[in-house]
Amino acid sequence: MRTYDTAQLRELDAKHYMHPFTDHQDMRENGARIITGAENIYIYDSDGNKYLDAMSGLWCVNIGYGRTELAEVAKLQMEQLPYYNSFFQTAQLPAVELAEALAEVAPPQMNRTFFGCSGSDGNDTVVRLVRYFWEVQDQEDRNIIISRNNAYHGSTMAGASLGGMKAMHAQGGLPIANIEHIDQPYFYAEGGDLSLEEFGLQRAQALEQRILEVRPDRVAAFIAEPIQGAGGVIIPPDNYWPEINRICKKYDVLLCADEVICGFGRTGQWFGSDTFSIEADVMTLAKGLSSGYQTIGAVMVADRITEVLDSKGGEFAHGYTYSGHPVACAVALKNIQILRDERIIERARDNTMDYFQSRVSALGEHPLVGEARGAGFLGGLELVANKDTKQKFDEDGGAGTVCREICLKNGLVMRPVGDIMVICPPLIITRAQIDEFYDLAWASLDQSLASLKSAA
Repeated sequence: MRTYDTAQLRELDAKHYMHPFTDHQDMRENGARIITGAENIYIYDSDGNKYLDAMSGLWCVNIGYGRTELAEVAKLQMEQLPYYNSFFQTAQLPAVELAEALAEVAPPQMNRTFFGCSGSDGNDTVVRLVRYFWEVQDQEDRNIIISRNNAYHGSTMAGASLGGMKAMHAQGGLPIANIEHIDQPYFYAEGGDLSLEEFGLQRAQALEQRILEVRPDRVAAFIAEPIQGAGGVIIPPDNYWPEINRICKKYDVLLCADEVICGFGRTGQWFGSDTFSIEADVMTLAKGLSSGYQTIGAVMVADRITEVLDSKGGEFAHGYTYSGHPVACAVALKNIQILRDERIIERARDNTMDYFQSRVSALGEHPLVGEARGAGFLGGLELVANKDTKQKFDEDGGAGTVCREICLKNGLVMRPVGDIMVICPPLIITRAQIDEFYDLAWASLDQSLASLKSAA
């Protein structure tokens, strides 16, 4: 294995590299972790340390690391056509083929795709698209989009506005106008004395209440993640999504499913919309679209929207330099072919997902964990000071940060969302590797509890 001068790399990093979602003063004091390699479900740093990546990079490396087929496809495409734009009635072969492949695996109403570079710009596209849909039908005032508190829809101005995270809204003059938020279906923290079914219905019907408050003729769309990933793996009750479907149909509100995390097998189906029977008009895609091997995002659009846009005519004045980038599309296409040909989603669903969930559930027995929840290959561990009362630690996020650092020392990547440890392993993880994850996680929880008690 190649050796690196980590100290020098950290010095250069601190001097020149501005990181996303980072306290740069804190990072300069502690130094960045320099990742230099990866294989299967493991990553390696510049000091030669090996980590089990239970976060799939950032919710995205669904087929695992080290698939040389994707590198070969990228090389061939770069040699043939490294770049050309999609403006001015122009297309590239990989973009056409990828759009066709997506239509084959998506819900039947989804047959058209707009390409971008990420989930964030995809949700910018959603804002423009749904408002344009109503504008061409002479309903310009129908421009309000409803989202949820604690939702994450990206970090661009429109994406962060759609999201319901207060820390993001506190910076940069957010949210932009005509974005509304309703409460999330977070039963563990907000269910109170309600039953799970009562709570699911209550939180879904909050959408209808808000539609009536702002007037149905003003509401363009409702956007939500099938499962709130970056919000802490918030899994809605079973009756939540059927009621959301009903409400959107009743008021003719477009339903937008943010599939950036849930898409491409994460919940055991191709899309979270399949798992929860979400009747979406728009789906935002990224992450698992290329398993993170290339920067690409997409917005899939239902026939009811494209038929209106086609018949009404006029230019949709929106797009990106790299929309339909041929190299990114070629890699994403190969990623989808691997998922299909190797039946990775089906094999994970039939052989390992239930076992993974059983091990996540077992972590809920730990005295530091108030609730362990999950679906498919997603999991969340609520870290609490008292399991019986759900009492949190004094410093919000402090326990999560302690646990993250201990996990890393033990060779495990789990991410804290406040005091929730979120889990999202590659779909290719084996039962033996799930056991390895469990052992590392339990040991890290033990050490975290001891550290938190000593600091109290």
